[in-house]
Amino acid sequence: MASVLYRLGGWTFDHRKLVVAIWVAVLVALGALAGAGGGHVSDSFTVPGTESQRALDLLKKEFPGTGGATARIVFAAPPGHTLNQPRYRGLVQPTLNLARRVPQTVPGVAGQLRESAQFSKDGRIAFADLSFSVPLDKLTSQTKSALGKVADPARKAGLEVEFSGVQPGPSGSGEGAGDVIGIVVAFIVLMIVFGRALPALLPLITAIVGVTAGLLVITAASGVIDVSSTTPTLAVMLGLAVGIDYALFILTRHRQHLADGLEPREAAARAVATAGGSVTFAGSTVIIALLGLSVVGIPFLTVMGVGSAITILIAVLIALTLAPALLGLSGARLRRGKNIDPHKAMGRRWARFVVRHRVWAGLSVIVVTLAVGIPALHIRLGLPDDGTKPTNTTQRKAYDLLTQGFGPGYNGPLEVVLSGDLKNGTAQQFLSQVDATAKRLPSVAQISPPVVSPNGQVAIVEVTPTSSPQDPATKNLVKLIRQQAAQFSKFGLSILVTGTTAINIDTADKLAAALPLFLPLVVGLSLVLLLLVFRSVLVPVKAAVGFLLTIIAAFGFVVWIFQDGNLNSVLGVPAKAPITSFLPIIMIAILFGLAMDYEVFLVSRMRESYLRTKDATGSVIDGFSASGRVVTAAAIIMFSVFASFGTSEDLVIKSFGVALAFGVLVDAFLVRMTLVPAVLALVGRRAWRLPGWLDRHVPDLDVEGEQLMEQLEREQPAERPPAEEAVT
Repeated sequence: MASVLYRLGGWTFDHRKLVVAIWVAVLVALGALAGAGGGHVSDSFTVPGTESQRALDLLKKEFPGTGGATARIVFAAPPGHTLNQPRYRGLVQPTLNLARRVPQTVPGVAGQLRESAQFSKDGRIAFADLSFSVPLDKLTSQTKSALGKVADPARKAGLEVEFSGVQPGPSGSGEGAGDVIGIVVAFIVLMIVFGRALPALLPLITAIVGVTAGLLVITAASGVIDVSSTTPTLAVMLGLAVGIDYALFILTRHRQHLADGLEPREAAARAVATAGGSVTFAGSTVIIALLGLSVVGIPFLTVMGVGSAITILIAVLIALTLAPALLGLSGARLRRGKNIDPHKAMGRRWARFVVRHRVWAGLSVIVVTLAVGIPALHIRLGLPDDGTKPTNTTQRKAYDLLTQGFGPGYNGPLEVVLSGDLKNGTAQQFLSQVDATAKRLPSVAQISPPVVSPNGQVAIVEVTPTSSPQDPATKNLVKLIRQQAAQFSKFGLSILVTGTTAINIDTADKLAAALPLFLPLVVGLSLVLLLLVFRSVLVPVKAAVGFLLTIIAAFGFVVWIFQDGNLNSVLGVPAKAPITSFLPIIMIAILFGLAMDYEVFLVSRMRESYLRTKDATGSVIDGFSASGRVVTAAAIIMFSVFASFGTSEDLVIKSFGVALAFGVLVDAFLVRMTLVPAVLALVGRRAWRLPGWLDRHVPDLDVEGEQLMEQLEREQPAERPPAEEAVT
């Protein structure tokens, strides 16, 4: 591998202007493709194989119009007043009449379970549902704008009018200024590391090009497949983080070679051959892990993984081609700037401290990570609802008003779908006693009369729980209804439960069931890959254990923050909520790749030193001294990029940013920079041994280019640079 990358690095350096032109042409072509065929992102998704999805598919077939979006319009009189007072009595129904003339709504009341507004017992709050003929992501901006305007007369007259479901007016992406903040922080860190603007800018340029290309690919794909609204944000988050880090690793190795006296071309070729091999391996692990999300069997998660994997692939290609081309354009100017002597660096002092106290250092990391992970023992998975929106949004206001006037269950009613021969006696008896049957179930606030499809084969019954959509009691109610429904199958009746709440419950359950399959898959993959890279058994086992400690700590921290409600005011979390159902599995995929990233860059230099000196303890210190500083900078940059997305108002994006930022901190500074040197120093030479029978079957990939470097040193020994060009 190293020899191929060496030739690639030299070729891109020699043809630097052509390489830059090719990447510019690629961006232009992708931009044209995205502009011509790009679609739009969506918040809707399907979960094949679940009961709620089967019921939803049946409803779309039997009840035209029910597959579209729904807006719930909530009215509230001022405190101390009611909607029945003369001043407000004539405002609700005219507002609903205006709403039903909004474009893309279902004609008349078709597809609506309520034909008129429903009032709270005290008469102060009312709501009504408005159905649309298209899904949420197909609603036009004109429709949303028109929906917002229908509330103007009632609001001017003193009523509060809020919306849930469809949000009137334009909606933001939820990203905020996270990407800008991350880039600014990254530039500051790079300036501290290099001391000059030129080397600090190069990683940012390559990362921005990579993110732009990745987003254009995702935009073009959205015209053909459904792309969730979280996919572009996750791609930006990962693209910036790894794009900066990959270019940083190659740039740092290039400057080290320049300091050793190599000419710029040879320095760039060797940097791609050595650090480029680690970049290729690290990027491959992230890509494989992200593609592994497809095993879950949920389309939107598969698309999210593929979109992010494409962005990572582009980042790797840019690091191996555009980065050395920019090194060529920069020339010998990259010799200038700070270049700290590894023998005097703070990292060397830290490595010596860890090695000296190897047992206590290793035990401390294990105890701390396990302690932080304790809250993960009571993790609950779910999807955010309007109750987790910021308090100043119309969705949150509508949620609070419904809870106040009717109860929390009105924010997430269940839809019970009956299908079969509804004309037989058993079915007719069941339909006639729906209300009485529901009253015998716990946690039921209200049940609607059955609505039968035109062909008489399907009926819908809306069940409103007494508990909120996120409450475990609601999940228990769904399970109870499904258990009770099983007995009717012998009469030819199928009873299914769906609705947004049931879909969220089924999604969380399916993802939770996938974790026991996905985690061993990822851990097993890490063992195989690291075995190939380091030709060792203990190093992969140590890396896998360290990765598990990172995951445990990250899960515990996320639960402590978002589910338990700690530091909510500091982080701007609007309310406690279950952990986003797809967050854990995506965390595993991403943190796995990043963990292997730091593992390779740190341990490869230690292995390189050991092969040269055969001093097990000294090689840990020397390898850490050579790579600790750049890994520290890379971890700080990646943490900053992820943490900047924690400023988003969108709870899903915020939880991703906080979870990944904390995971990077734990993995980089506790696991990789403390536990790894402690364990390697503890096991000594055994860390670098491979049993003979296994050694004969494991290929030598030469990822870090040790063999190539030995050959090059024999062929062309380095020369010291002139005094005036020496690194300062």
